[in-house]
Amino acid sequence: VIERSGGYCEYCLLSQDDIFLSFEVDHIVPEKHEGETISANLCLSCPDCNRYKGSDVGTFDKETQQLTPIFNPRTQSWSDHFQLDDFLITPLTDVGRVTVRLLRLNLLERVEDRKTYVITGIYPCLPDKAIP
Repeated sequence: VIERSGGYCEYCLLSQDDIFLSFEVDHIVPEKHEGETISANLCLSCPDCNRYKGSDVGTFDKETQQLTPIFNPRTQSWSDHFQLDDFLITPLTDVGRVTVRLLRLNLLERVEDRKTYVITGIYPCLPDKAIP
């Protein structure tokens, strides 16, 4: 899981090398919801994303009023659902909107940290600096 991710959070694109706390292997569909512990259901997550996600698999999108799943890094492309605008992660779809809200991707302290990482050139942290 760690090797496949390149050592970055598959939700917010933060690098494991940039924070003190260890990243965690996340069940995309939690065991609570009968998610299996198999490669296709696991991703690398920073402590913030993992804590805010918890056992959520989706929520109601405020715009559409529809029950909407959160982003799945195994089956969806990050750039289809999000874009980086300066230091904010902007949702492009209903999946993006619920993920940004549930995972609190644009919480002030997270945006401030991201600003530092962008300015120093270490964010997004993918090896080729391209968003998947």
